[in-house]
Amino acid sequence: MKRYWKYIKPYLPAFIIGPMMMIVEVIGEVALPKFMANIINVGAVDHNVPYIISMGITMIITALLMMAGGIGGAYFAAKASISFAADLRSDVFDKVQKFSFANLDKFSTGSLVTRLTNDITQVQNLINMALRMMLRAPGMLIGALIMALTMNAQLSIVVLVVIPVLILLIIVIIKTAFPRFDAMQKKLDALNSHIQEMLTNVRVIKSFVRGSYEEERFVESNKELKESSLSAFRAVILTMPIMMMLMNVTTLGIVWFGGRQILAGDMPVGDLTAFTSYIVQILMSLMMLAMVLLQSSRALASLHRITEVLDTEVTLSDEGCALPDKEVMRGDVEFRDVTFRYYKENKEAVLSHVSFRVKGGQVLGIIGSTGSGKTTLVQMIPRLYDVDEGAVLVDGVNVKDYSLKHLRDGVGMVLQKNVLFSGTIVENLMWGDGAASMEEVRAAAAAAAADPFVSSFTEGYLTELGQGGVNVSGGQKQRLCIARALLKKPKILILDDSTSAVDTATEAKIRESFHTTLKGATKIIIAQRITSVMDADQILVMDEGSIVGLGTHEELLAECEAYQEIYYSQMDRKSAGGAADAPASAVTEAAASEAAGNSSADEGAGTGGGMS
Repeated sequence: MKRYWKYIKPYLPAFIIGPMMMIVEVIGEVALPKFMANIINVGAVDHNVPYIISMGITMIITALLMMAGGIGGAYFAAKASISFAADLRSDVFDKVQKFSFANLDKFSTGSLVTRLTNDITQVQNLINMALRMMLRAPGMLIGALIMALTMNAQLSIVVLVVIPVLILLIIVIIKTAFPRFDAMQKKLDALNSHIQEMLTNVRVIKSFVRGSYEEERFVESNKELKESSLSAFRAVILTMPIMMMLMNVTTLGIVWFGGRQILAGDMPVGDLTAFTSYIVQILMSLMMLAMVLLQSSRALASLHRITEVLDTEVTLSDEGCALPDKEVMRGDVEFRDVTFRYYKENKEAVLSHVSFRVKGGQVLGIIGSTGSGKTTLVQMIPRLYDVDEGAVLVDGVNVKDYSLKHLRDGVGMVLQKNVLFSGTIVENLMWGDGAASMEEVRAAAAAAAADPFVSSFTEGYLTELGQGGVNVSGGQKQRLCIARALLKKPKILILDDSTSAVDTATEAKIRESFHTTLKGATKIIIAQRITSVMDADQILVMDEGSIVGLGTHEELLAECEAYQEIYYSQMDRKSAGGAADAPASAVTEAAASEAAGNSSADEGAGTGGGMS
């Protein structure tokens, strides 16, 4: 519990005051039956009206004090539990933010959402209940038991027989419920993951008319959660009826034996009333303890899942970095015999003995078949993953010797999957530089060929984007992501197939702007179109995780069979005429001519304000 003391310490007064105020309520509950017995035994029997009035006033004052104690206890319990949960949730979220891609691969998105919400809420509910019950239930049990024994020890034997039965019942239920609650939370993970996946990909589902299939999947996940929940709560459901039955049987026994004592003249009528109230309090306190313990079984299962996240060792951190203040200055990139596996137990590597070097300011094109390791390769540069063997160097320094902040500040990435966030266009662009002026934002957008379509929107750069940028076209989304990266002014810019949704003319404009916008930066361009990389200073050809070619377009066209296959296959598709055998300069000129004649091909996606 040392781990969780940090969440208790700032709110320690609330953790102490809450239970202490509940004691006021306990004292009142124990005292009220005695006051009632005195009214019956003294006031009613002796017809002493002033005594009845004075005891009645005392009971009213006691009830008011109990109310104040109950309200105060509930307030401080809520304050302590909610604050505890808020701080814990913040730390869990911070831990998830520090996760590497390898860490995130171990948890599903739905599972992390459940742990951050439902699991922490279960812990919060337990703390709230415990602070209200931890002194009240034991206090009521002990106080009522003492009063009952003092009032009539002989009748108390009935209660002492029932208490062990209730305790045994509670233990059995808890041992049965704990593993079932753990299984229930895992089923909730699966359901949340399915919902998240379905909502994210709803457009794909509709386009493939797979709604009924997804409904069947959801019904199955929902059914599994229902069955798991029923299994968990089945044990809990039995608790209340059994305990109520025992309470009623005990009360009936007390009335039976107590009534016989009254008839024999061994017990006043008022004492039987009070004694019955104390028996009910004893049994109620046991039920409160049972509720706390049952809630504990569920909360402990949730706490175990939260601890899993907090105890996960982050595979990428600044620990051990030799140059924490070092910043990327030139943008030199070098791979030295790099080998990498996503899963360390796999024998087959995703990257195998990769070596090459790019000087600062150069353009490196990367091309290769799908699954050849292109994306994995560039993810090594900003340390989204760490190499298994070999080393990646930036400016001659191993990337592991940089702090993650300084390394990633120097690298701008436009990922294969373009991601925009809810908010305005300018808010999304300023992820690249939160202090950028509007002129700088417009300049970056212009360089990415995004300014024309953004300016055509009614609200311009203040246009609100839907979740994930659903109200802009694919090509527009790509250009906004490129503009965001350009605004960062990185020393190394990585474009991972980030112009696949724009026409060749617009792509040519964007590439041309790199010569002025990021003149001194290293550009690494992954592309499927050979025309996107053929003007690069170097082109790296990959196949099955290895480099099969490295050189200029002319060198590779003369020497690299894999590059030749890609080049001629694409040129044949591009033109059934003589373009297949055209030299590189002719292809480049053709692209330029296309740029001049078809400068707004992709803009058509944004007709009518550019929104789709």
